[in-house]
Amino acid sequence: MSDMIEVVIDSIRVHLMTPQRIVVLKQVGAEERYLTIWVGPYEAEAITVALQEVEMVRPLTHDLLKNVFREFNARITRVEIVRLQDKIYYGNIVAEVDGREILVDSRPSDAIAIAVRSHVPILVHESVMEAAGMAPDSDLPETTAAPSRRESAPEPLSDDANDRLSIFKDFIDKLDIDNPDTDKPDSPIP
Repeated sequence: MSDMIEVVIDSIRVHLMTPQRIVVLKQVGAEERYLTIWVGPYEAEAITVALQEVEMVRPLTHDLLKNVFREFNARITRVEIVRLQDKIYYGNIVAEVDGREILVDSRPSDAIAIAVRSHVPILVHESVMEAAGMAPDSDLPETTAAPSRRESAPEPLSDDANDRLSIFKDFIDKLDIDNPDTDKPDSPIP
């Protein structure tokens, strides 16, 4: 296990262009690195529900799996992300049964959902972290400076753009903010 790196869930992000979510894992310890894993919306929801400790009326699939481990006297000890091949992550749920360790092949998203419910560590193989881990701001060139205030100011609008926007300005100017009911089409005019 010396080639494994412990991580914690930093955040779960929404990709605005797809239904996919991204789980951001942060390395524990001195070196600050992150690993991002794309997951489906249902898996992200399962992880989020467990992180927020929301009580469900009936067990979700990951709760069911955790219960099955418990009923068979298997103690979940950790989950692992062990390999990255062709942009696909591979994971394991590691459990102890009758003094021996068993590895259950798992998608990392499911393993993470189990880890949160079981309160066990999430470990990433160092080869995976080397291949896909990122340091903060690692994708920015070193010479990039923050824009100055003058550089970030918007360009003035053209006369044509001002003319097109004047329609909205006229509309807003006609709104009676002190008496909002008069702006509704069905309300009587005082």
